[in-house]
Amino acid sequence: MANPYPNVARFMSRLGILGVLAVVVVALGAGCMTTTIGAGEQGVKFSSFSGTDLETTYGEGFHVHAPWAAIEAYDVKIQEQLEEISALSSNGLSINMEISIRFRPLTETLPTLHTTYGTDYFRKLVQPELRSAAREVVGRYLPEELYASKRSELQAQIGAGVKARVEQEYIIVDAVLIRHVELPDQIQTAIENKLKEEQEAERYQYTIQKERLEAERKQIEAQGEATYQRIITESLSPQFLRFKGIEVTRELAQSDNAKVIVIGSGADGLPLILGNQ
Repeated sequence: MANPYPNVARFMSRLGILGVLAVVVVALGAGCMTTTIGAGEQGVKFSSFSGTDLETTYGEGFHVHAPWAAIEAYDVKIQEQLEEISALSSNGLSINMEISIRFRPLTETLPTLHTTYGTDYFRKLVQPELRSAAREVVGRYLPEELYASKRSELQAQIGAGVKARVEQEYIIVDAVLIRHVELPDQIQTAIENKLKEEQEAERYQYTIQKERLEAERKQIEAQGEATYQRIITESLSPQFLRFKGIEVTRELAQSDNAKVIVIGSGADGLPLILGNQ
């Protein structure tokens, strides 16, 4: 049976094709109007018509926006950068250091950071201030002070200097750490020799102390022996010695192997014992 409304059918067919095309266009355009912000990131939106949105930051997830706008993602997690810095000490010698800095952008002022420095804010802001603070602080110390005794103090002062300069510029500094200090060869050698001398002096003092204690031990031991001998000597009276002699004589006389002849007595009153075995 023929369609009584051929024009209507053609219209509906064309309308369906247009609808499909519209869906396709929307689908194709959707990719240009969405931005995904990853974990640990925040986004700043820029519009070709209104500029940077200074009031809003965009958190993690999927965001839809107009084709004439774009969302720039910033890593707001703690980041670390290692810098090699050369500086002059207070006496004009060159000091090479490796310093690491841990930092992150402040999310509340991220749009202003974006308009002022952009995504390359480390190179434009943090790095120059770190180098400047390090050189300023190193210039207050002698090389040998930087090697050990003043290292923690140096680290704290550099960290404080960097924080004072960049935290007002939308950056949070978590820590500044001195990883390595390289001194001029002559200073390095002098410090190592000094440390060796100090170790030798400590070892010498230990030896002296050990010998002193040993001498004291021997003195105490000798005093104890002398006291013992004095007590024994005082206790050996003639009566005691005669008594012990009698005991020994009796034991010899009772020995199976002894042929005993008693002849008179000795000068100490003890009998004289003669034997053939």
